[in-house]
Amino acid sequence: MSLGIVWVIIIAILALIGGVALGFFIARKYMMNYLKKNPPINEQMLRTLMMQMGQKPSQKKINQMMRSMNNQQTK
Repeated sequence: MSLGIVWVIIIAILALIGGVALGFFIARKYMMNYLKKNPPINEQMLRTLMMQMGQKPSQKKINQMMRSMNNQQTK
């Protein structure tokens, strides 16, 4: 094998590793922003869920649960 082919292979491997790492971080940043803008659950969904479980949701309890869920997301 000539020295030129070895360098081409090394550069191709490094470019592949760099592309995978860069793609991972870009996708991670995109998903974090998406989830921040579109939270998976909101107050209305929480109220409906509590009513289905047989609980009468008060606004205080809903606010407390939303605050707890938001604290968990930021950690």
